[in-house]
Amino acid sequence: MAQQQEFSWLDFQQQFSSEQACRDYLFKVRWPNGFQCPMCGHCRAYELTRRHLFECTQCGYQASVTAGTIMHKTRTPLLVWFWAIYLVANDKRGTSAAQVSKQFGISYPTAWLMLHKIRKAMRDRDAQYMLAGIVEMDDTLIGAPTEGGKRGRGSDKTKAVASLSITEEGNPVYLKMQVVEDLKASTLSEIARNTIVPKTIVSTDLFSSYNQLGKEDYTHIPQEFNHRDDPGHLKWLHIVIGNAKTFIAGTYHGLGSKHLQQYLDEYCYRFNRRQFKGQLFSRLLNACASACTVTYDQLVARLY
Repeated sequence: MAQQQEFSWLDFQQQFSSEQACRDYLFKVRWPNGFQCPMCGHCRAYELTRRHLFECTQCGYQASVTAGTIMHKTRTPLLVWFWAIYLVANDKRGTSAAQVSKQFGISYPTAWLMLHKIRKAMRDRDAQYMLAGIVEMDDTLIGAPTEGGKRGRGSDKTKAVASLSITEEGNPVYLKMQVVEDLKASTLSEIARNTIVPKTIVSTDLFSSYNQLGKEDYTHIPQEFNHRDDPGHLKWLHIVIGNAKTFIAGTYHGLGSKHLQQYLDEYCYRFNRRQFKGQLFSRLLNACASACTVTYDQLVARLY
């Protein structure tokens, strides 16, 4: 992948003022060392300018800069894609499909699908990393309960589990959040195995389902959560959970549970790259260029 480039808002406007500028930049992201045929690996091609394709001089395969990316077979201009990626990367409040539809003059379904494809790229990139060191782990409830419904862990709100790696000094490093059907010991153990490196210290509250972690390959430290007497215990984890709820409630009003995971993926991705302020666009574009696309039917059926 190409070296991460920093973009201010003005830099972005000046560099990506045309469709061709976006196409040229995406070419460099896809092939930072020059064209490489996806089929045979050959490094020379003829450019078919009218069709925006590159034909390999060895095997004849015709490649586009969008093939194999989330923009595969898109009919939406790359300029709109770049702007959407820039907004998603840099606006910590989030960008809704209604905003993108209105701002760029595209249909709401098109904007909705674009944003979910970008979120898939975010999820795919974060899936490459595991949590290690010291990890705080807790469950939370998101959304509004049914009127008259139960409260607490028995509520019919959407359940999610958050895991946050922290330094020995207690500073937050990397976050993962996962929507779950239940809070059984087997569910929490599976999440740990999928997101946390073995031998890691895992700090939780006294909820009994977390006790299974001690029987796995982790050092489990359960401790009663008491914010008044021990404000440091799970401090950062509860802060980021609260911020995630604010993010979802502020931008995506009335969000149901079906696609909640994708919005949590978006929140975690930005949180995990908060130290790369000027590089957020270039990093997300790289992620979008290396992630396979997803169709509307797959999104609706949650088949990816």
